[in-house]
This record gives sequence, C-alpha cells and structure tokens, in this order.
Amino acid sequence: MILPVIIAGGSGARLWPMSRALHPKQFLKIHGDNTLLQDTILRLSNMELADPLVICNDEHRFLVAEQMREIQRRCQIILEPEGKNTAPAIALAALKALEKGQDPILLVLAADHVISDTFAFESSVNLAAELALIDQLVTFGIVPTTAETGYGYIKKGGALKGGFKVDKFVEKPDQKTAEEYLDSGEYFWNSGMFMFKASCYLKELKKHNSKMLDICRESLKTAANDIDFIRIDVSIFSKCPANSIDYAVMEQTDSAAMVSMDAGWSDIGSWSAIWELANKDKSNNSIIGNVIVESSRNCLVLAEERLVSILGLENIVVVDTKDAILVATKRDVQKVKNIVESLKNNNQNEWKVHREVCRPWGKFDSIDIGQRYQVKRITVNPGAKISVQMHHHRAEHWVVVSGTAQVRKGNTSFLVSENESTYIPIGEIHSLENPGKLPLELIEVQTGSYLGEDDIIRLEDDYGRV
Repeated sequence: MILPVIIAGGSGARLWPMSRALHPKQFLKIHGDNTLLQDTILRLSNMELADPLVICNDEHRFLVAEQMREIQRRCQIILEPEGKNTAPAIALAALKALEKGQDPILLVLAADHVISDTFAFESSVNLAAELALIDQLVTFGIVPTTAETGYGYIKKGGALKGGFKVDKFVEKPDQKTAEEYLDSGEYFWNSGMFMFKASCYLKELKKHNSKMLDICRESLKTAANDIDFIRIDVSIFSKCPANSIDYAVMEQTDSAAMVSMDAGWSDIGSWSAIWELANKDKSNNSIIGNVIVESSRNCLVLAEERLVSILGLENIVVVDTKDAILVATKRDVQKVKNIVESLKNNNQNEWKVHREVCRPWGKFDSIDIGQRYQVKRITVNPGAKISVQMHHHRAEHWVVVSGTAQVRKGNTSFLVSENESTYIPIGEIHSLENPGKLPLELIEVQTGSYLGEDDIIRLEDDYGRV
C-alpha cells in the first residue's frame, strides 16, 4: 500500500501580499482553478493509493478540511501545535501509518508545488516505489532546465534499477557553480519529495536522531481526536528538535536513492516563478485581473479587485490585493520576505491576515475601520453557524443583505430576512445561523472601545473552538 503524506505547513512569505501566515500559498488559487493543495491531491487520482494524510498547522485546520470537502476527497489531518520542519512531521505520519499493523510506503509531497506533466510524475513515482520496496529512502531529483541558484542540488551516484544512489546533497550554489552543475549532467534540483517505507524512515531517524523520534512517538501516544483532526500533544511536541528531513536523515543515511523527474515541476517560491509559469502576451507580460498595460515588457501584474494600469515598465512585478500592494523588480522578488519581517517587527497585521478572512462557517471582509467602529461584510455558508458567544467591549448591528438568518439573542430566537436588521448589545449572548440553502450575506457594524478578534468569549461551538 502507498500512503500519500502531504506536508501543508509553511507561510509562503515570498508570495506576499497574496500569501500570508493565516492563509499561505498552498491554500490559494495561484495557478489554475484549484488551490495548490487541491491540485496536489487531485494529481494522485489515477494511482491506486490510500486516502492521503495531511499534516498542517493547527491554525490552518479548517482551510484543509474545507478544501478537501470542495473536491470531495477524504483524508486524515494531523495538526502540529507548532512547526518543527519536515523531519518531525514525517515521523508523525510514519508512526501513525504503522498503528494499523501495516508498513505502507509513504509518498511524501509538499502541498505547494506545481507539476504540469502528471503522466511523467506518475512514472517517476512508480520507479521510486520499486526502490522503496527494497528499503531505499528515495528522493526525487528534478531534471534542471536552468542554472538555478534558488534550489539545493543532488549529485547522482551509481546506477540502481530505475534510479541512482545519492552521491551527495549540495546547498544552494552561486551562479558559476550552478552553471557547472547544469553542464555536467550529474546534478538535479532537490524537489523535497520522498518515498520510503514508514519503518525504514523511522529506523534511520532512530539511528541519527533518536531524541526526535522518541518525542514524536510520545506526543502521538497522547494525541487527541478533535472532530476530524488528530491533535498532537503540545506540551510534549514543543520539546522536539526542529530539523528538515534532508539534514536529519537523507544526508546521514547510507540508503539514500534518487529517481529523476522531468514533469514540469516548480515550487513557485517567488513571483518570478509565477511569471514563468503563466500565459503571456506578445510583449511577454503576464496579466491577471483588470489590468491595462502600455509600452511595458516582461512584467507580471495581478489585480485582485481594482483596475491596475502600468506604463513604460520592464521586468516589474505588481501585485494588488484588497489591503496591500507590492511593486518590485523581478530580480529582487526573493527579498519580499524582508518586507514580511518588517511588517512583523512593526506589529502590522498585513503579514499575518488578509482583509478577507476565512472561517469554518464562511468568511468576513473588514471593509472599513475607524477609532471606535468597524464594518464587516459577513458570509455564512448554508447550514453553517457561528459560535454562541459574547463580547465585553463591543456591540453589533446586523443588516441582512441576502438570505435569511436564524438569530439567537439572549433567551430568544428569531428569523431576520433580507433588508431587516437586529442589534446585539455589549455582553449579550448571541449566535447566527444560516438555515437556508443559499449563502447568507450581511453587513455587521461594530461599535465600542475595543474591536479586536480576541474579544470573543465562545460558549458553544460546532467547530471545537470553545
């Protein structure tokens, strides 16, 4: 049996302002009609595999669950209380996989990669499975197309059936070295995808980092089942060393093998990578959204809502979202993460959240905010319900724009229909439900001395957030 393990952590800081800590790139529709996570799952549809196991941060749990529901795919979801890099995450998956007395082959994939040639991807996976059956720890080496300095490299060693032994792993090179690697034909990009038996990975992890394995084992023993999630014990897992699978295992083991892959792969780790993948006009510009371009070449312009126009530009990236705009040269897009760090250091929330925020029951858009007021556009999905809650510092006025709301206020419950409204005083216990079959849209006007999202006292909740 082959068990896909999807690593869905990470913040995608280099794709800010679209990718943010609470809604990073793997959950965005950056390339195509599906999110990157959804495409990662759908890519496996023609293969005989077990239902995938997704590992994500606790704060992303409802994003994963909702996106799996949208594409009608089942999966197990392990929640990491904090990110510890890939080696502990894969250890949790391997330990969980062995609980049923089987020893499946794990196909470890990142949730935020693009692979355009699914047939070539499947062929490489089939070759890797054969090596995994003879206890090899297989990594996938991407056939390089350019002298890329943004990737680590793998040098191939002696031939194996369908692949090669790994001679060595190499860190990101400078330009001259990358060109030498490309010319030699001996080096491949390190994809961060792997395939091995669960028991083989744990055996090597025990040999080279036994403390990490012991902590992962103990934290999984005391894990709690929370709705559809497996919640790892934070008090134990917090003591786990943080390390990547490359450093913790693959560079240490004598059983590392590599299968080459030439499948149109990209980790889309920057806006220049998005430009390379996207369709372009006759001037080599990639345009997404409501954009006017004049006398410009080799540019990427992404407009989320507003009209964006550019004139006389070359090799420029412009990304416009509801609450932030990025303008950068393509050669500098790797430095976007420096902007994210500046936002963090200045306590500006734009590094963390979008103006439009997803919730398990729907979403809200903070369309205006002042000193003692905030206006939100709220969407509640059919059949969904916000928590039974109260606020110490704010009152709320709800105006229904479309649909019908089932409102609980104190000890009373009543319907509020289109063009009707209701008022929730400070300290009043209340909740909101959409009993209909269409989305419920309403405008919420908050007033009070403090309007932060942490002024919510949840008394009951369908999503385990009490």
